[in-house]
Amino acid sequence: MYKCNPKTKGSGIICAIPQKGTCPNKCEDCFFQSGRSYLEPLEENLPNMPDWSNQKLYRRIVRVNDGNDSNVQQEETIKATETYPFKFYNTSIPKDLDKFDAPVVLTINPGKMTDEKFYDFDYFPIPKNLMFVRFRTNTWNLELLDRAVGYYSSREIPIVLTFMAYFTLFVRPGYEKDYILRKRTLNTYWAITTEAWESVMVRHKYNKWVYSCGKIEGEKGTSSCARCGNCIREYFVTMERMNERKE
Repeated sequence: MYKCNPKTKGSGIICAIPQKGTCPNKCEDCFFQSGRSYLEPLEENLPNMPDWSNQKLYRRIVRVNDGNDSNVQQEETIKATETYPFKFYNTSIPKDLDKFDAPVVLTINPGKMTDEKFYDFDYFPIPKNLMFVRFRTNTWNLELLDRAVGYYSSREIPIVLTFMAYFTLFVRPGYEKDYILRKRTLNTYWAITTEAWESVMVRHKYNKWVYSCGKIEGEKGTSSCARCGNCIREYFVTMERMNERKE
């Protein structure tokens, strides 16, 4: 039976995972395969695919792979979601993005890259279906963030900052004041404070290409998708661009 992601409740977005099992990317402290997912036990609840014959789901946008990765078994993933009229894909693997039949979100500093480097497009064209790039953000990788923002905003690609939360105390020494133990959607994490979130966002306050994942992060905000709107806005902007190309 299909299970809705509680984070996207009320947002106009529903989620789908076509694959079975855990993600081969094996990013550290990953929500999806850490035992804390809303789909546990994974062996019983995957694949997790909305039934498009259910009229309650119609006209919603499907986020493909809120767990696992859309570039894992790419052809099978596209085939499994071909009945969804409104969809976008999530991946942290920067290859064959133009082969997706819908907009795609790319995480540019996944896993061990988070504080070290980010993917760029210096050696091949930016695909027309790139919806936005997602940067995994904490308060000690801000120099890397500034470089990523400079790179992508100069190419008019939106950058959405996803603020990291840590289930085990992984906050880098010297940055403890920026994090507080608090409950997010389902679980309790060491997560960024609203004050620290604001200090990050103000760095790019007047850059129209930079957004926060969640309207306001921290203990004064919410990680819910319902009041955010980034994915819905950029989905339709990207679809317009893709349709213009076809015309």
